[in-house]
Amino acid sequence: MSNQPCVYILASGRHGTLYIGVTGHLVERVHQHRTGIVAGFTSRHGVRRLVWFEHQPDFPTAIALEKKLKKWRRDWKVALIEKDNPFWEDRAIMLGFPPLE
Repeated sequence: MSNQPCVYILASGRHGTLYIGVTGHLVERVHQHRTGIVAGFTSRHGVRRLVWFEHQPDFPTAIALEKKLKKWRRDWKVALIEKDNPFWEDRAIMLGFPPLE
């Protein structure tokens, strides 16, 4: 498995609840969110759709970006998502996941 630092945004749906995270194993982490294996914010709020992600060169850079994005206003986060994903499509499908029901 890859250990490529990645910052990602999950949503409950279009313009829904957002979650920002950082991981070194994006596929594994998305699986955890989608299945609700780990109890927490995303499982409580139904946040399972991967709407944005960006690989980073190293973990300090990834963590800094995650913290920066968490401080952004919501409309800035929405603009970031909609820049490359205007319909809030589930990008996890590109990683081999089946579509959400």
